[in-house]
Amino acid sequence: MDMTSSRIDAVDFAAAQELYHSRGWTDGLPIVPPTPELVQACLDWVLLPSEHLVGIEPVRERAITAEKLAINSVMAGCLPHHFPLVVASFTAMLHDDFLLHGATASTGGCAVLLIINGPIRGDLEMTGTFNALGNADRSSSVIGRAVRLGLINLLDVRPGEIDRSTLGHPGKFTYCIAEDEENSCWPSLAEERLGVSEVSSVTAVAAMAPRQIMNEWTTDPEEICDTIAAEIRANQLHYSIWAGNYTVVVPGQLRQHFNDAGWSKADIRNYVFQQARVKRGEWAGVGKGSVVKDRADREYLAMESPDDLLVVAAGGPAGGFAQIIPPWLGTKSRASTVAVGACVDCEVP
Repeated sequence: MDMTSSRIDAVDFAAAQELYHSRGWTDGLPIVPPTPELVQACLDWVLLPSEHLVGIEPVRERAITAEKLAINSVMAGCLPHHFPLVVASFTAMLHDDFLLHGATASTGGCAVLLIINGPIRGDLEMTGTFNALGNADRSSSVIGRAVRLGLINLLDVRPGEIDRSTLGHPGKFTYCIAEDEENSCWPSLAEERLGVSEVSSVTAVAAMAPRQIMNEWTTDPEEICDTIAAEIRANQLHYSIWAGNYTVVVPGQLRQHFNDAGWSKADIRNYVFQQARVKRGEWAGVGKGSVVKDRADREYLAMESPDDLLVVAAGGPAGGFAQIIPPWLGTKSRASTVAVGACVDCEVP
C-alpha cells in the first residue's frame, strides 16, 4: 500500500479511542480505527491513488488528498461506497465562491449542509423521507460526519482553533440530507443546478440551523409560501439582513398542495423572492434601532434572485411542516454543486 500517513499502534480498540480523543482527532464521539486495509478499500472504490489531489484550501493553501479524506471517512464509519460522496463534498466546498475558510472560522457558527441527489441515493439506501434532517439513515449520518472530521483533522477546524463559533449548532456533527426524488414530480436540485438529469451530485451550503414552520390550515400555495417567507424575513431581522442561498425543505403534505395547484419549484422561488424582503427600519422593532439611522426605508432582499432559493423535496408524508435553512453569510458564501466523480475544475457554483 503506497500511503504516506504515519502509522500508530494501539493495543486494543479502547486504547485507540483514548489516543484519538487525547490528540483532538475526533468530534467527541467514538471512531472506527482507520487501518491501512480499510483506508485502501475506500481508495480502491473510487479508483484514486493515495496521493490524488482533491483540491487545495485557497486561504491557507492546505492540500486535501484522497488518502487523508479516506482516513477520516473510515473514522466516521463510512464504508467504501460512501467515499465518493465525501470526495465530491470536499470538491464542492473547495470552490472559491464557497469561502470554506470563512465558513469554518466565523463566530457565526454555521455548518456545511450537504444535499444529495441522483442514483447514488438508492445505492446507499438514503431515504430522504422520515426524519430527513435527523438520523434518517446510516449513509447520511456517516457522510456528513466524515466531512466534519476532515475539516477538523485536515484544516484544524476545532473549537477554539480555526473554529471560532460562539455557539455553533448540532449540524456540526453531521448535516446531510438526500432529496426525496422518487416521491416528487419536481426536477431535482441537481437537475436544476447542473442542467442534466439522473446525475449523482452533492450541493454544499454554508448553513445555519433549520427553522421549522407549520401551516396546517390552508391548501393555498400562496398562503403556504407566505409562511415560508415570514420565517425568512424573521431570520433577516433576528440574524442577518443580507441576501444569500436560503434552503427550504418541503415534505410530502405541503408538496401535495403545491402539486394539486400546479405549482413548480420555480413558482415557489418566484413567489417567495417577492415576499422575502425587509426594510432596515424594521430592525427598530427587534432591538436593533441603533443601526437604522437614516436608512429606515432601504429595502433588503433575502435572495438576490429567485434562483438563490434552493427548494428541496424531502421529509415524511404527513404534517404541514417545512424547514427553512438560512445561509451563513449569503453575500460571501455561495452554494456549490458538483457531480460525483467530477474534477476540481468541474464544479458549478
